[in-house]
This record gives sequence, C-alpha cells and structure tokens, in this order.
Amino acid sequence: MADVHNMMAQVCLTGDELCDGATVKPFVDFVVEEDAAALQKALETKGLDEHTIIDILTKRSNAQRQDIAFAFEKKTKRNLEEILDYALSDHLRSVILALMKTPAKYDAGEIKGAVKGLGTNEDTLIEILCSRTNKQIQDMSKAYQELYKKDMIKDIRDDTSQNFRELLTALAQGSRSEPSNVVDNELIDSDARELYAAGEKKAKPDVGKWITIMTKRSIPHLQRVFGRYKSYSSCDMIESIKHGVKADLRTTFLGLVQCIQNKPEFFNDKLCQSTIKRSVLSRIMVSRSEIDLQYIKKEFKKKTGQTLHQYLTVSTKGDYQRVVLALCGGDD
Repeated sequence: MADVHNMMAQVCLTGDELCDGATVKPFVDFVVEEDAAALQKALETKGLDEHTIIDILTKRSNAQRQDIAFAFEKKTKRNLEEILDYALSDHLRSVILALMKTPAKYDAGEIKGAVKGLGTNEDTLIEILCSRTNKQIQDMSKAYQELYKKDMIKDIRDDTSQNFRELLTALAQGSRSEPSNVVDNELIDSDARELYAAGEKKAKPDVGKWITIMTKRSIPHLQRVFGRYKSYSSCDMIESIKHGVKADLRTTFLGLVQCIQNKPEFFNDKLCQSTIKRSVLSRIMVSRSEIDLQYIKKEFKKKTGQTLHQYLTVSTKGDYQRVVLALCGGDD
C-alpha cells in the first residue's frame, strides 16, 4: 500500500487533478464570480464574517482559490491576500494566507523562513526537501527566485554545513530519476550492496555514496533497493542510519528514507509528536490536503486509536479549529 501512496503523490500534485488521497477537491459547482462577491461581502461586514471566509476557502482547490483571488481583484481593484492579511487575526491569518498561496510560493516562503536570520530551522528544511517531488522542488525554486531575487540552493548552502549541507543541496536540485516501468534488478542489487558497503562495513559511513544513491534514484527503485538491502544486512535501512549517522544528518536521512518507504507515515509521525508546533500542523494540513491527507488520516488512526478529526477537535479551538477540521475532511 505504501508503494501506491507514494506513486499517487508522484503523479498527483495540486491544482484540479483528482487525488484519491485528497481531503480537499475541486468544488463541483464552482462559480468564481459568486465566491468573489461572497468574500467581498464577508470582508465588508461589520465585525467580519470569518465563517464565510473559512467555508469558501477550505472547500475550494488551490487552483480555484487562485481564480477567486484574480476575480476579486478584478472586481474590487484590491488584492485579496493583502486584505485578508490586514483583516484576520493571529493563527487564523497564517493558515488562511497559506491556503491562498500557490503550493510553490508557500513552500518557497517556508524555506525562506527556515534559513533567514539567526539559526536554521532544520526540521522545516528536512520536511519539505525530503517529501516533495522533482516538479514541486523545481517549481519551489523558481518561486523562491521570483519572490526573493535569490537562489534557493545557495541560501540553503550558506545556512548549513558539512554533510548535512551536501544532502540538503542534493535534494534541493530536484533531479532524482522519474519512475519507470522498467525494473532494473541488476542496479537494485548493486545499489543495495553499495549502500551496505558504504555504511555498516565501514567504521565511518561513506555518506557521499548514500547521498548519491538516495537523491538520484527514483522512489519505486529505492523502495526495492531498501527491500534488497536486508538480504545483505541484519538491519534494515532505518536501523543502519540510526546506528551509523549522527545529529541533523541522521534526522535528514531518516526522514528521507521514511518518505521513500511511506510518505503518509512520515507526516503522521510529525502529527503525533507531543509538542507539535501550530505552524507545523498548519503546513501539513495545507500542503497535504490536496495530495494524501486521507492516507495520513488512516496512519494516524492506526497508530493512535483515534481519528485525526477527534485529535484536532480536542487540541485546537475557535476559527483555527474550523479551518483545520474543514481541511481534515470527515471523522473517519
């Protein structure tokens, strides 16, 4: 099942493609002019009609939200994002503005936030760069250049160091092989042997070899490689990384391998962290709602015994709760 989930995530990105794992899908009876007018009325209502704003924007696909923003500006001569930024408060503002950005611009903004200022938010870099497809990374890089007039890869390199930098840089290239119908059993065996030889058979792992294989090969190929790896080692790939790699580099490799093996499980584990930040929760709910949040919900229920809907009902409140529950979909 993990193979199916990951293949769906490869071909089903965002926009109006219909994803089996999506909780937010294109609104069938979409009339952009009506939505633009309803949002204008909600924003001009005394006291602000947050419920209408939330109900419209969480029940439209990202592509439909872009159409709404265009129609709104054409109708009012005002920028919808700027008005929402001014009108909304606190956490509601951040999640609604995230919904209004294209996926590429949203990810670019998250990367920028992770590398600017003092310190680096390694967890954000790892989450985004390990989980996005080639196209998503390439679109994100273009958006980064457009928004900040800087090269995303250079900013990542300047803010990180040593092997951690090399791994993130390789991921940020977005240049791994695309899935193929051809199964190269000889290369699968060769890659598995090379990963084993570069890791467990050395006192100090040959990280460069791991980086090359894990960032250049296609996802289905690597899933087979990791299965083959166990015929050479008494440990699986996850255990080998835990034993042989330290600090941020270990966290990145673990995230990468988990994303390759079962991406919904990777995001579920982040949701299950006892101290999950609201910004991380928002990013997962927004970025995965049109891709594989339905699969993430299944992993969550399997691991915790409760539905994600139940968890969000208890752990969030107010208008923010209304947004994340809408993105979550039903209580299943």
